[in-house]
Amino acid sequence: MTARRLRAGAGAACAALGLAAAAQAAPYAWITNQGSHDVSVIDLDGDRVVATVPVGRSPAGVVAVGASGRVYVSNPDSRTISVIDMRTRAVVATLAAGSGPVGLDASADGSRLVAADWYADRLLVWDTTRLQDVPRSIAVGRAPAGVAVRADGRSAWVAERDDDTVALVDLERGTVEARVAVGHHPFALLLDAPRQRLYVLNVLSDDVSVLDTGRRAVVATAAVGRAPYGAALAAGGRLLYVSNQHDDSVSVLDAQTLALRRTLPGFGYPEGVAAWGDRVYVVNWMDDAVSVLDAESGAERSRITTGRNSRGFGAFIGAPTTP
Repeated sequence: MTARRLRAGAGAACAALGLAAAAQAAPYAWITNQGSHDVSVIDLDGDRVVATVPVGRSPAGVVAVGASGRVYVSNPDSRTISVIDMRTRAVVATLAAGSGPVGLDASADGSRLVAADWYADRLLVWDTTRLQDVPRSIAVGRAPAGVAVRADGRSAWVAERDDDTVALVDLERGTVEARVAVGHHPFALLLDAPRQRLYVLNVLSDDVSVLDTGRRAVVATAAVGRAPYGAALAAGGRLLYVSNQHDDSVSVLDAQTLALRRTLPGFGYPEGVAAWGDRVYVVNWMDDAVSVLDAESGAERSRITTGRNSRGFGAFIGAPTTP
């Protein structure tokens, strides 16, 4: 899938990420570079690139799974998923992944991997202890993009972009449990478990649909900038950061009330967003760089040069949870 084709569907994935204690050792950011076909590995202890890992063609989606010490990267143009060992920073497996994998997520324990197969309108599900096996295929709506696996790993939300809906999929039964209408062209998803919410970024209606995951209904809509692409909870979950591709900006909302706190300018086609401690990391597709922001104020602390056309679509920050 070319950059033009994928971005025409708007922006992508949502990047949920666990907020960690300041005393915990800093992890790494794994940034997919669509133009250079590789992954930049950033040590968050010093905010510097420490490795570059070649993967498949046009990598877009990513999920870093600390429990298993693996990073999964979707390569739409190669129709594969690259599996990176976090410790060696090397690709240890390449998975055939349908017609064009985009969004990725995994269960918290790392035992299950889920990919949205964009062109085939389905989810692909792997048992990660048997990655050599053919993945399970589950039919969903048109042009599935972002994926958010629920905490128990038994079900997942998927954005059905061309249907303007999100679906809750039972990963064990292989069935759609519920389907909810949202804004125009939903793409990225972010789960907020403490508030029982799912944030849905709608690329063409320039807003965020907020679902109550218990009621399975939209309870609010928050306006943001043009073509929202990625989202992350920061500052202890008090702030919601949303990147706006076509405005070269980032919206910062009060996560509880959804009130807009500020709009930050000066980005270069921002895509993926993730938070760690007191920082927020925004991936700039056009600038080939990651902006490092102060989570509270939104002020830029530094900028890190990455590969070409960086995306970071997904939960791109992580480190092995065991030595």
